[in-house]
Formats: sequence, C-alpha cells, structure tokens
Amino acid sequence: MPDPTASAKPTLVSRVAQASSLLLLAHRSPDGDALGSMLALARGARQAGKTAALALDLPIPKHYQALLAGETFVTPETFPAEATRADLIVVVDTSSRSQLGPFVDALAAVREKVVVIDHHATRDDISDCLWADTTAAAAGLMVMELLDALGWPVTPDIAGPLALAITTDTGWLRFSNTDGRCLRAMATLVEAGVRPDELYAEIYQTDRPQRIKLLARVLENLELHCNDQLALMMLRKSDFADTGAHEEETENLVNEAMRIATVQAAAILVENDDEIRASLRSRSDLDVAKIARTFHGGGHAKAAGFRVATKENESDLETVREDVIAAVRTALP
Repeated sequence: MPDPTASAKPTLVSRVAQASSLLLLAHRSPDGDALGSMLALARGARQAGKTAALALDLPIPKHYQALLAGETFVTPETFPAEATRADLIVVVDTSSRSQLGPFVDALAAVREKVVVIDHHATRDDISDCLWADTTAAAAGLMVMELLDALGWPVTPDIAGPLALAITTDTGWLRFSNTDGRCLRAMATLVEAGVRPDELYAEIYQTDRPQRIKLLARVLENLELHCNDQLALMMLRKSDFADTGAHEEETENLVNEAMRIATVQAAAILVENDDEIRASLRSRSDLDVAKIARTFHGGGHAKAAGFRVATKENESDLETVREDVIAAVRTALP
C-alpha cells in the first residue's frame, strides 16, 4: 500500500527547487545511507547554482572520510545560526526526534523551514512536509528520484554517494529490501561511472587493526538466548580501552552474529560514558522496530536501534541486556 506521505513529494520537490541555500541534516552516528544521501543532494544543489552545507555531529567513521574529503561541516554549536540563515533545511534518513541528538531543539525552532526525506516507519512530527516511503530500500534511492524530479543530472561525483547509500543499506544488495527498484538505480549509477569493486574496497577493506581486535572481542562476548534464536553481544567501555578501537568502528558488527544458522535476531549493546546504544537485526518475521520503540527508538522491521541514557552505576548495561532478552523472548513466535 502506498505511504500516505508520498503525496508530499511534489511539495518537497518544489521547495527544494525554490530554495537558494540548503542545510542538510541526518541522524546521529550517520551511516552510509545518511552520509551518501546528504552529500549527493548537496552536490546536486551546488551544480544547480545553490549553496548547500552538511550538518554533522562529528566524528565521521574512518571508512567514509575519503568520500567526504574537502567538505566542511556545520556542528551542533554553529547549527542554530546556520539554520536561521538557510532557506531550507532538509532532514534525510530519519524523522525521529531521538535520532537528531544535539540538533533537535534548534531544528524545532525553525520548523517552518524543515522538509524530511525518510524511508523508516518510525516517525515524529518534526516538519509539515514529510516525504516518507517505507518501500524504498534506502533514503539515497529517494534522493536519486528527487534529483530526477528536479531535472538535476547524476554526475560521477553524485553517483558515488548515491551508490554508497543504496549498497550499505541493502547489505551490498543482499538484504531482503533489495528489489528491482534499487537494482535499476544501481545499474544507472554504474553507467554513470561507479565502480562497485572500488567502492566496496573503500568501505569494507580499510579497517584499522584495532577494529579487528574489537571484532574478536565482540565475538568472544557473544551469547545465545531463546533456544539459540537470539544472538546478543556487548561492548563495554573497557573493551574500547583495551583494543584501542573507536565507538564509530562498531558499525555492522551486529551483522556478524547473523552467520549462525539458528539465529533469527541479533543485538549489540555498546556502552559509552553517556549512554548505551543498541542495534537490532532480524531475518525472520520478528519486527525489531517494534522492540526498539518500547525503548523509545525505532527503525525498520529488520533493522532498528535505540539509546538508553546511563546512570552512575555499573548495572545499566546488564539491565538493558536483560530487558532486550525479555523483549525478544516475548516477540518471538
């Protein structure tokens, strides 16, 4: 069934076309889809004679830094002033307040300027112009269709970020959200100059040794629950200190547990000074977005997450662990 917010697309196209300056924003801990979507739209806007800036809560994961080389970023500290100056603020790959972190209050202050491009089912009322499409494999696919509607060409320097967005959010075209729509888009991007082998090498074959040590640590900590249908992994602050890895290097580690034949859902809990961050995955009818929403998070049915603020005691991680196990046990058929 078409998403009722699909009718917002023409309005969004018109507002982007009319704006002279864009400020682009995505969710906290931006992934390849968020970064690729922002960068592709920014470059398209600049080629159309507009100004465009990217707002990020740094740092950027190492394997995305080459793609973003040469970009300067609006930080949470400078965002309020930049948001006041911009004609239009485009939020991509989220419409959830909890995912906007340090930008959320300043964004609410300029709500009349905000438009949203999102493919998640979890939504908050952050804009009067939300174009959502849960059938889209990636926000980057929607951005590509926006560029087409605007009549802006997909040049090689735009094709790369779009390919990054689509391939990372489809697990390199192997997840269940891979459909003819995204495969046709990828064919167009390859014809525009994308080299999938080079893109894969840049994203997945440039790990630091410290990340491999972190991978070993997380696999060592792997637990199986619910008749081996749930794989749960945890990373404590001490694991980062011991391995020398950075928190942004945890991206995709949760997928490692999906190699186990019996596993229908996987979760990784990552502890830092301020919060516990959880990533959830499913390859069954189990809807992990519903589980994430019970913790005030959200996402897709097969990929979701949430964050829990920490307290000044050592029981937080264990408490979240028990709560996740209980939630999955209840949700499993």
